[in-house]
Amino acid sequence: MTQQIYIKPKTLRNDILTTRMFFLLFFTLTAFEMCGQSLDTITRSRKLSYKSFIFPALLTTGGIVMINSDLSNTIQDQSNHFFGKNFKTGTDNFLPFVPIAQIYMGPILGFKPKDNVLNQTIDIVVANSITLVVVEVTKNLVRYERPDHSNNFSFPSGHTAISFTTAALLYHQYRDSNLWYASSGFLFATATGILRIANNKHFAPDVITGAGIGLASGLLVSYYNPFRTIKFGKNRKTSALVYPQIGNQIGIGLILKPE
Repeated sequence: MTQQIYIKPKTLRNDILTTRMFFLLFFTLTAFEMCGQSLDTITRSRKLSYKSFIFPALLTTGGIVMINSDLSNTIQDQSNHFFGKNFKTGTDNFLPFVPIAQIYMGPILGFKPKDNVLNQTIDIVVANSITLVVVEVTKNLVRYERPDHSNNFSFPSGHTAISFTTAALLYHQYRDSNLWYASSGFLFATATGILRIANNKHFAPDVITGAGIGLASGLLVSYYNPFRTIKFGKNRKTSALVYPQIGNQIGIGLILKPE
């Protein structure tokens, strides 16, 4: 006796969506590896070369090409279907700052950073300042409408750019001490990008380009930061504190206190 199996269309759609999410996860893990290789190149050679920026350039260019494409719209529709159109979370406002906390907490957890707290703070401020300038200038030039129609500053994603900037800095500080700890920032950065899409605040191209900008900024400052030569007096110690600024736009603040 032959038994016929009937698959409901909704079940089939869910299976397809699950498969696509699997490939998205695979792509994310591959991206971590490529990020690591890109950062590895500059860390080993200590020379700033074009090869170090190939992956950030691919991300940035790929996002630009995807703007207003069928693929971008499809990803947005699938995200709304998977997370729900009414999905809202504020987690994506805090995740970009997790790698910053990790940079400062590394020694407490037994990991040795490459630089002292002052140089770490200078790198964080300079790299994120570069990222924010590039992002804000691009937003005002492009003026692409957000998926939720709240404003015309969708492209690129500032949250994602900051996340990948800080993740790159974290990797640079702890790569030689603990590779897993150093790489963990990219998990938070990727989660930030996914949640920005899920919150209907950004399209996929916004997030992809933001990741490219952030990664490039983090790479550049990890290797070359002229502000490291700043001194606040002979034989004087300086306390530094970086704190998040969260509102309509994401940002960071800095307090320097010579002792």
